[in-house]
Amino acid sequence: MNVDWPSSDYMRLPSFTGDMRKEHCLRDCLCAVAIIREGICWKKKLPLLNGIVDNSRLSVAFLKIRKDNFTCLGFFFIYRRKRKWSQKEVVDMSLHCFTYKQLEEATSGFKEELRRGTFGTVYKGELLEAFVAVKKLNCVVQDVEREFKTEMKAIGQIHHNNLVRLIGYCDYKQHRLLVYEFLSNGTLATFLFGDSKPSLKQRAEIALGVARGLLYFHEECSSQIINCDIKPQNRLLDEYNNAKIWDFGLAKLLAMNQSQTHTAIRGTKGYVAPEWFKNMPITTKVDVYSFGEVLLEIVCCRRSVDMEISGEEKEILTDWAYDCHQDGALDDLVSFEVEALSDRKKLETYVMVAMWCIQENPSLGPNTRKVVQMLEGVVEVHVPSCPSPYLETN
Repeated sequence: MNVDWPSSDYMRLPSFTGDMRKEHCLRDCLCAVAIIREGICWKKKLPLLNGIVDNSRLSVAFLKIRKDNFTCLGFFFIYRRKRKWSQKEVVDMSLHCFTYKQLEEATSGFKEELRRGTFGTVYKGELLEAFVAVKKLNCVVQDVEREFKTEMKAIGQIHHNNLVRLIGYCDYKQHRLLVYEFLSNGTLATFLFGDSKPSLKQRAEIALGVARGLLYFHEECSSQIINCDIKPQNRLLDEYNNAKIWDFGLAKLLAMNQSQTHTAIRGTKGYVAPEWFKNMPITTKVDVYSFGEVLLEIVCCRRSVDMEISGEEKEILTDWAYDCHQDGALDDLVSFEVEALSDRKKLETYVMVAMWCIQENPSLGPNTRKVVQMLEGVVEVHVPSCPSPYLETN
């Protein structure tokens, strides 16, 4: 099999005899694979990303596998087509396979709970002197299998700065666990809705990070991914407050030639696009809508629905934000925050972008690339239409 991982090269050597090749790789702790091609030895290190099979060039691969059970080098995601072998195939061997006992010990018996979701609970753990987040899926067979396979298929094959890195997994008897990198600053919800309000500059950087992550999923992945559940609770922050997307339990993967799908309602109340309820085709625009809701939460540092807030007109953030923009009352929208009002242009831009995202008619809303461009200031943001016909008639 003429397999290669072009992005994982770290050393190029003249070719040796068969025994010397093996010995050279075995002695090098960084070497995971050695590829011999056209008289040259290419040494490669983990993670092995963007793997291909290409029979147009003859090569030989030497794979180094540990004797113990700590890692299972050999987890493949292979997309096979019913075509000739000259077609390239995707191979991913970057995930570690953990035993249940290892993860049980790493989390001290699943002691410290970080967060709880629809499909499972996340615990803090430690592996190889580094903290990790271990997601233990609930034992509801059908949903767990869907959750497990979706996350493995989605995250195992992609790599992006705004995505929480999946390190490995455990698939043992009835147990399904996913091991992620640990992010120290918790969720975006905690960051936004805590006692101290982050600066507008920090909030703007976070919003742009989330948008860029979505752009990667929607347009730059080999398989388009609709996240279906964008909310502050599943956006995590690293030590530098970079926003990262995690939790693919509700994600919908589309084939290369597919731009829309029909599926049951997914998502969280308050962030769900209207087309879910109208029996309309589901496209990436549902994520754009949800992002618009989250963008307003980022701008205003309050939840999209707050029934305890003073003033009935303020309970639904999208309705109130539109009224404030129409009336030129952005001061009230950000609770007269001095730092935010010092950059009124950026504040108004972000509010208008959010208004465009939450259009009830998805054909009027921007695609994800345009959302990023508007936030970056690359394209002009026009005054938005009324997002809801109900608001316009009342």
